[in-house]
Amino acid sequence: MELTYWPAPNPEEIRLADTLVGVWNRLHPDIRVRMQPIPVSQSTEEVLLAAIAGKTTPDVCSNILPGAMLEYTSAGGLIALDEFSDFDSVALGRTPKDVLETFRSGDHYFQIPWKTNPVMMFYNLRLLEEAGITKLPKTYGEYLAAARTVTRDTNGDGQTDIWMGERDIRPIWWQRLFDFFPFYIAASGGKTLFENGSVAFVNKSSEEVFQFFQDCYRNGYFPHTYFQGGDPFLLEKKASHISGPWEVATLRKFAPQMRYDIVPVPVPDDYRGPVYTFGNFKNIAIFSTTRHPREAWEFVKFLITAEHDLLLLEICNQLPIRGDLTANPLFGDYFRRNPKMTTFARQAAFTREMDAAPDLKEIFDAISQEYEECCVYGKTPPAEAIRAAAQRTQLIVNWNK
Repeated sequence: MELTYWPAPNPEEIRLADTLVGVWNRLHPDIRVRMQPIPVSQSTEEVLLAAIAGKTTPDVCSNILPGAMLEYTSAGGLIALDEFSDFDSVALGRTPKDVLETFRSGDHYFQIPWKTNPVMMFYNLRLLEEAGITKLPKTYGEYLAAARTVTRDTNGDGQTDIWMGERDIRPIWWQRLFDFFPFYIAASGGKTLFENGSVAFVNKSSEEVFQFFQDCYRNGYFPHTYFQGGDPFLLEKKASHISGPWEVATLRKFAPQMRYDIVPVPVPDDYRGPVYTFGNFKNIAIFSTTRHPREAWEFVKFLITAEHDLLLLEICNQLPIRGDLTANPLFGDYFRRNPKMTTFARQAAFTREMDAAPDLKEIFDAISQEYEECCVYGKTPPAEAIRAAAQRTQLIVNWNK
């Protein structure tokens, strides 16, 4: 008997998958698992939807985007995991009930929570200190004030050499998961794009986010070009960077000399309360093409044991979705050796996921186009751009009814 397992195609997760599959195959010679990284494409979601249509899906995949769940289930691509008799005990033994509930699809669970990568703000301490900034910016006002001195021409050639920040300006849907979306979740106190199935982001919070990014571009604090010569944060050409916990390992490897710190993304000046962000969750699912559902479920349970969650931390520097993450002594040594990751572990309790809406890619594409027009090029006011994005989102929703 053989199962096929698709992990994400990045080197760390391939290494983790190879390690876990090796252990499984030694322990279960009669239920072999063949590991094959997800085929590289513009997005995993496109690959999985094509595989569902062609009935070429694996038995198990650990790179499931919760926001795409409706498309997968509508196509009949996944099996309901809560039909296994021990699902509740397995899931609740690892994940708090309120968190688990957010991954329910109708009356069933078609995914089991696996990992989260809270999106936060990295700051280069040297660049801030050289500009006379001693306090990490935590509000829009503080960020923009710091940007006025951080952004500068260091060699007198009339060209900016150090930027306060930078984002990939291409209007690609998933780029908004690292600027507009986490900033909107933060500014709104944890809201997402929909409420009770209705478009719900035409509000002050979304306008403030668009205004903030428009200010960053209009004042020259962010470049209007896409960097071609490498990562500007690793090269210490920008003082702030919006990313997730995987960035810690990247900095350790490619910029070990950098002094940096991590805080939640900035919020409006009058914001009060805990700062939420995009959780960037990826979960595990079993596809309906499997001929061995019970064995596939046993392999899923194997992937999410506490010992293997520790390997997820050690190898990938990504956070398992566990209620005991900062309390379980099994993980204590890892966090003592990796104190920066503790910051993300604490943020994990204040995260939100994308809405399970149809054609979420097209919805974020619509937001991306308005983001480009309003924020990057300043052609439309924030309120007008948000209304236009919401109207297009509603058309997409209506089309799918």
